[in-house]
Amino acid sequence: MPRGDSSLNMLIVAAILALGVGYYVPQTFSAKPAADSAKPAGDSVMPNTATKSGWAASAAGRVEPMGGEIRVAAPVPGRVAEVLVALNDKVVAGDPLVRLDDEELIGRVNAALAEAAVRKRERDNGEMSTGKPAQDRRSAEDQVASAERQLVQAREEFDRAYKARRNGQSGPDADVEKTRDGVNKTKERLEQARTTLRKALAADGLPAPSRLEVALTAARAELSAADVALERTRVRAPSPGTTLQVTAKVGEVVTPSPENVLVVLGDLSALRVRAEIEERDIGKLRVGQAAIIRSDAFPGKDFDGKVASLGQALGPSRIGQRGPRRPTDVDMLEIMIDLIGQPPLLPGMRVDVYLKPDTTANAPQAN
Repeated sequence: MPRGDSSLNMLIVAAILALGVGYYVPQTFSAKPAADSAKPAGDSVMPNTATKSGWAASAAGRVEPMGGEIRVAAPVPGRVAEVLVALNDKVVAGDPLVRLDDEELIGRVNAALAEAAVRKRERDNGEMSTGKPAQDRRSAEDQVASAERQLVQAREEFDRAYKARRNGQSGPDADVEKTRDGVNKTKERLEQARTTLRKALAADGLPAPSRLEVALTAARAELSAADVALERTRVRAPSPGTTLQVTAKVGEVVTPSPENVLVVLGDLSALRVRAEIEERDIGKLRVGQAAIIRSDAFPGKDFDGKVASLGQALGPSRIGQRGPRRPTDVDMLEIMIDLIGQPPLLPGMRVDVYLKPDTTANAPQAN
């Protein structure tokens, strides 16, 4: 009898479970499409919502300075002796950013300078070359050598004035600008002297140089090489801008590598956005097209821009890609968008770009 009751109870429980499954499973499958249809459009991938929301196209982008970020690395290996800039400093092309250890090279320059002086005295006291072409060549070589030394001295004076102003010791801005102008004028004189030398070397009837002239030329070449090596220990700004990052530290050893960046510069007078558009939206793009830029840092605010340039080839994503590239990744077209006005965006910010259909941005006219 107990076995019969147990079997009956099991049959009742199985019947209840079968009824429950038969009722709830159809309800679940029938309700899923309704839930999916009620999903907000913002949850889908951004490029797919462009047409539905009235935009011609949309994409992810990144803010960067006008002209892009300039990543300055060491031209030669060495130890950092001085860091001459700080974050947010404004620099001009030629301003010193970092100085590497230069004690050994200074000794090399002094030795080469003494050797060139001895060889010049020997040439001046030796047998003179005859003829106007030979005299013109000698005069042009002396002018080039003199201009090269003046340029080295002008750079040293500028560096001293620049560091003095930075340290607050002395030297107003007028002194720095004066020495900067001195460097530029010396460069012009050096270029003129080199042009004169090239003409003298191309003159007809030029005799071969004497043994003493050859020795002097070799000594001056060694001095020039030493000056160039010393100048490479001065890491200078390649263009005007603002220091966005300063990673160099006094005492660390650096090497000339793209990964070993000492200073990052950027022109913050204007900003632009680098964005990537999917292939299917390329036909909706054109230069001058109006764009709206939105950032999570400024919710509810739209920033105006216009398409400045379009890429000429597709390539892998460089903004949104994470990890190694997969075979299913979509190639993108890179476009540049100039921001209008002075928006409070910062370089490196990730933004969303929305392109307006059939509209042209009205940028303010430059005076």
